[in-house]
Amino acid sequence: MGTSSHAYLEFDLRPGADPHALATALANLREPRTTIGGVNLVVGFRPELWRERLGMPGPTSLLGFEKPLIGPDGFEMPATQHDALLWLAGSAYDVVFDEARGAIAALAGLASVATETSSWPYRHDRDLTGFQDGTENPSLARAPEVALIPSGEPGAGGSVLLLQRWSHDAQAWEALSVDDQEHAMGRRRSDSIELEDRPESSHVARTDQDDFGEIFRRNMPYGTVTDHGTMFVGFARDQAPLHRMLESMAGLNGPRDELTRYTTPLTGAYYFVPAIAAIRSHATVED
Repeated sequence: MGTSSHAYLEFDLRPGADPHALATALANLREPRTTIGGVNLVVGFRPELWRERLGMPGPTSLLGFEKPLIGPDGFEMPATQHDALLWLAGSAYDVVFDEARGAIAALAGLASVATETSSWPYRHDRDLTGFQDGTENPSLARAPEVALIPSGEPGAGGSVLLLQRWSHDAQAWEALSVDDQEHAMGRRRSDSIELEDRPESSHVARTDQDDFGEIFRRNMPYGTVTDHGTMFVGFARDQAPLHRMLESMAGLNGPRDELTRYTTPLTGAYYFVPAIAAIRSHATVED
């Protein structure tokens, strides 16, 4: 049935709360025991909390999004790092809603909800710009080698996750002609084929994975009719490709991404998503 409904919850550890107790509470969360309407759970931790406060192995070079990324013209990607992320994805929003409420209640004494965002698909595989999203993703067969930390490295089997919420200026974007939209994006809207004459400032050019390294994207639209945008979720085996893409979009090594003239980043955080076995090592309930 797919995962057509999503909820993203970011948490901050309460003053004086034990991070080990938070890890246990997150590890004890379980999806509904049903063959329909199930919910997938993704748990992420502030990298420093996972490594230093929990004493668990993780990528030593991975850092939280602690300071804004500012381009030469003043364009800013804000830093809104929190301590933990819980991403719930399911086939129906009522199930996601109930599971999210249950998770918040389970963590209530340990962590407070810092941000909450819900999302849903738009025209099957398009974002709210009208273009297909994720067309450069590796195949599902190759995705693990792109998104998962290799065996033998700290945090093996885990992944680096970048989470950003981008607000769209729909009125300005929709005022553009299709041709102007395509040149801002760098590919055709009808079939997502890259333009032969794509500008260097186009979104495709500024995020070209041949230049910056591969990632696996799992973006979704969010919001209401009057206030909406894109939840950017990027997975990678290390932080470098994700960070290089953000720098490129901000214009730190070339022209600024034209798409950022019509979308504004509101949040930015990096999380370490541990392997299932590492999460389960904190659990006190059995599957």
